[in-house]
Amino acid sequence: MDLLTGLLDGPRARGAFLLRSLLDPPFALRIEDRAPLTVVALVRGTAWVVPDGSTAQLLHPGDVAVLRGPDAYTIADDPATPPQVVVQPGQRCTDLRGESLATAWGLGVRTWGTGTPGDTVLLTGTYQLPGEINRRLLGALPPLLVVRAQQWHSPLVGLLAEEVTRDAPGQEAVLDRLLDLLLIAVLRSWFDRPGGGPSWYAANADPVVGPALRLLRAEPARAWTVASLAAEVGVSRAALARRFTELVGEPPMTFLTDWRLSLAADLLREPDATLAAVARQVGYGSPFALSTAFRRVRGVSPREHRTRIP
Repeated sequence: MDLLTGLLDGPRARGAFLLRSLLDPPFALRIEDRAPLTVVALVRGTAWVVPDGSTAQLLHPGDVAVLRGPDAYTIADDPATPPQVVVQPGQRCTDLRGESLATAWGLGVRTWGTGTPGDTVLLTGTYQLPGEINRRLLGALPPLLVVRAQQWHSPLVGLLAEEVTRDAPGQEAVLDRLLDLLLIAVLRSWFDRPGGGPSWYAANADPVVGPALRLLRAEPARAWTVASLAAEVGVSRAALARRFTELVGEPPMTFLTDWRLSLAADLLREPDATLAAVARQVGYGSPFALSTAFRRVRGVSPREHRTRIP
């Protein structure tokens, strides 16, 4: 399993918020929904994405932006346009006085805006639940990243634009999966650009560290030591420890602990998962051992973590 697959192979979109916006200038939408991750794809026209505390980016058709929450941002025809709409937690859309715009701006199935056909058409997909297994991924992303249409080749934006307004049986699941595919494709393109991606992602291509990372991710329950991992990849213990730390930014066993606890945090979301079963799956000999490690690293017990999940 490669690193990007491992990071995205846990929590997936579950009833994600998806919306097509048809907008005529001047427009400015202030987004304060505190979502962990949002994907914005431009279908027609132009739009500025203006994150709080970060550089604004102008989107053209086919461009896709990924915004890391929970910080607020604005989407506008021009950065100087004052906000007309505020999107609050729960995707509640209001004017500046707090009055709901659900009826006034509603234009059909998963569609809203100032009116049809709209000079600017954009798609917004929001991951509304924090997924612990993505903690390392989210930590590697800037507040805003943009992949330009000419930097990648995919039919996914067009396909999502076609599907988002359909009201058919199972459509929510279809849209969730399309959003996942779009996110993965965009992040893969962004990570693979020259000089792009965090150090731990680039380390995946290293002939020594890459195989070690894949082994740790594929077999987290194995009783790994630096010596046994080094033997698997065919180098000395000292050489692996030094090279791993240089490229990944932390020692092998620190990386493994974080990966195990990230997996445990995700598995604990399942309603029928027991602490003992989760401990076995991620390589801890007992529920007590997992609880101790979880509290030491995460600052809360597994039980407290469960109660904090929306």
